[in-house]
Amino acid sequence: MSAAKVTICDPVEDSRERTKQLLLNVDTFCLEADCSRYEFYLDVVKQTKPNVAIVASDSNPEKSLELIRQISAACPGCGVVVISSSKDGQFILKAVRAGAREFVESPVEVQELLSALNRVSASGGQSNRLSAGSIIAVAGASGGVGTTSVAVNLACAIAALPDKNVALVDLDLSLGDADVFLDSIPEYTLLDVAQNVSRLDLSLLKKSLTKHESGVYLLPRPVQLHDVDTISAEDFSKVLKLLQASFTHVVVDLSKSYVGLDIVALNAAEHILLLTQLDLPCLRNVVRLIMSLDAFEGITDKIKIVVNRFGLENAEISLKKAEQHIGREIFAQIPNNYAVVSECRNNGVPLLQTAPKANITRSIQELAIRLVGGNHELDVAEAPVKKDKKSLFGFLSKSGN
Repeated sequence: MSAAKVTICDPVEDSRERTKQLLLNVDTFCLEADCSRYEFYLDVVKQTKPNVAIVASDSNPEKSLELIRQISAACPGCGVVVISSSKDGQFILKAVRAGAREFVESPVEVQELLSALNRVSASGGQSNRLSAGSIIAVAGASGGVGTTSVAVNLACAIAALPDKNVALVDLDLSLGDADVFLDSIPEYTLLDVAQNVSRLDLSLLKKSLTKHESGVYLLPRPVQLHDVDTISAEDFSKVLKLLQASFTHVVVDLSKSYVGLDIVALNAAEHILLLTQLDLPCLRNVVRLIMSLDAFEGITDKIKIVVNRFGLENAEISLKKAEQHIGREIFAQIPNNYAVVSECRNNGVPLLQTAPKANITRSIQELAIRLVGGNHELDVAEAPVKKDKKSLFGFLSKSGN
């Protein structure tokens, strides 16, 4: 899907530059042109043929209204978004009558602007419709089923695909350890971002995340346990929207509580991977969770059952019996490979770097491709190993399996 084309008209340099920076940090936008004069902007729109034209009206409201009329008449396929500090209902009504499809209050908040652009593009029926990043929630039917390992390595597998960029959110606020799996010491956490979400633009958001060499951007859990209850559902929802605007995919490693922020992530997710093992306690929890989550509209329709550590024991329940028990098909299977996963965890290096040819790595790559869609081929070439890298957990690297 190609990026939607956007142009800007704003005679005020500071606000025009701010809007430009917001758009330049979003991969789903292509900023075709910006203009500082109302008189010239119609020609710019005619030449560039954007999907969306942004008109800032504060410099001269009357001229901006006339410009909106001209764009609507000359370029009916272009949706107009007005940015204004005016709270005058009459002016808003005039703008709508002139042809504006959305009205965004100035100073612009990135979530509001992106939401308006998405609505305009969708209503215009353009083939280049703007699309928010896909959220993949990784949940567990029980503690210890490997949700963090799968979430981290799935994020790395998606990031390795062409034209994909990924954010990984650790939502296990008390005991999350996604940073350990990536051998990272983040400077900022989910708490920092949530508390400042109203002041963040997309550029500052990316600077607040920790970028791993795999290309994954990590947003870890808070450092202190007493900070766990200080992140509100509303602020976390805004964080997710910002991440969706900036990344093609957002992988969220859920906690095991299934309350509060977990429900926010489940509601926002496009795909929910519910990890289980083929034992009776896990499978019973799968049934219990599906029944409980059915109280939230639309969540259970997005659940995909993934069997982790497949082949762990000879006495495990068969796939056929598991499907009969839970009343659903198994979406994917990830084979058991304790030695490789343990080495990756202890060294803080993802599977793609440590064991690119292992069966478990290939299964996670295949899962990533199924979730992302499109035609992708697996690259199983050996990744270069940086022998001089000193892991924070290097003292465990010789511990074997």
